[in-house]
Amino acid sequence: MSVMQGSDRRFVTVSEMAEMCRLSRSRFYDLMDAGVFPKPALHSSSKRPIFDRAMIEKCLEIRLTGIGANGLPVLFNRKSVKRPQAKPSRKPAEEPQPDHGDLLDSLKGLGLTTTAHAVDEAVAALYPSALAGHDQGDVIRKVFLHLQGTRGGERQ
Repeated sequence: MSVMQGSDRRFVTVSEMAEMCRLSRSRFYDLMDAGVFPKPALHSSSKRPIFDRAMIEKCLEIRLTGIGANGLPVLFNRKSVKRPQAKPSRKPAEEPQPDHGDLLDSLKGLGLTTTAHAVDEAVAALYPSALAGHDQGDVIRKVFLHLQGTRGGERQ
């Protein structure tokens, strides 16, 4: 149901009527109490306040023309639209770290006790651009040797 257009429904609630008039529900109630908008009828079985088709059209006409049901002019403010605001981050955005879980498992299978952080640092030092395109066996060997303190099979 678009704002400020009639509804195909025969009855609407006060909240729906306020939304159709682009007003908050509390402001709509204030204007009803002041006689600007007509008071709703009570539904026969539920005693809930509702607007019928004629009342819907009258309320939309009042909103459009600015002349209340009491015959006095009324000015409407726009209903504020709440937009989600991006929260400022305290840290600069970091790129997500790639998961080296398989590599860590392979190194542990070779008997090396290490942490995921140490593996991430070794991979970053040995492969600054990325692991893509490198043989996985070669990657495991080089990272293993790097973490053991050797480079390319030579002792330091």
